[in-house]
Amino acid sequence: MQVVGHRGASFALPENTPEAFAAADAMGADGVELDVRITGDGQGGSRLVVFHNPLPDSQSEVDSIVGLDDVLDACGDRMLVNVEIKNSADDGGFDPTMAVVAPTIEALRRRGPKWSHRWLISSFSLRTIDHCRSAAPEIPTALLTHAPTDRAISLAADRGHVAIHPWVAALDEERVGACHRAGLAVNTWTCNDADRISELAAIGVDGVCTDVPDVALTALGRDVAVDGPEISPAWGRRA
Repeated sequence: MQVVGHRGASFALPENTPEAFAAADAMGADGVELDVRITGDGQGGSRLVVFHNPLPDSQSEVDSIVGLDDVLDACGDRMLVNVEIKNSADDGGFDPTMAVVAPTIEALRRRGPKWSHRWLISSFSLRTIDHCRSAAPEIPTALLTHAPTDRAISLAADRGHVAIHPWVAALDEERVGACHRAGLAVNTWTCNDADRISELAAIGVDGVCTDVPDVALTALGRDVAVDGPEISPAWGRRA
């Protein structure tokens, strides 16, 4: 089971900061998850920022939020990177023009072929990941959901997404099996309990998003590494 640092190693350091992502890399996490939003740059343009909550109203506060490129620079040269696009009506607004998609894809593509296996784009907005898949079919996509219902599984699989990302409390062995039978990987959020992490591995969960990558690695019998393992596997649809 892959260990994915939730907004970096966000228990040790402030979430969605370069320092938190560098710490997850140093701990040996297989990957990290980060939140992307688009905002005005105060000069008539726009930029991508890494921020979970709805953006503040103050331009000076927005200007202080770290940009996507700075965060990616901190992710090292091996970890998988799950880019969650924030674009939902119940999470700070929904933009039907999908203005966030093109610059996000451009930012990922700029990293070149050495990074190409590392990407996964996810969102709670099905329309957003459908748009991502249409604009960049080479980048795998995943549906975030609170519960892996039959409908959610069917929608994700039928539209060509490679994974489903359900809330950890909604998962059991039967639901994991249903996802796998549909060809979907299961990456769950957010679990910090060592015993539950071991249970998730035992029922076949493919990835666990956690604030404490070091705790998760130890629970799985893996060493917490100063420099991390050399290579992490790519994201992808299950066989």
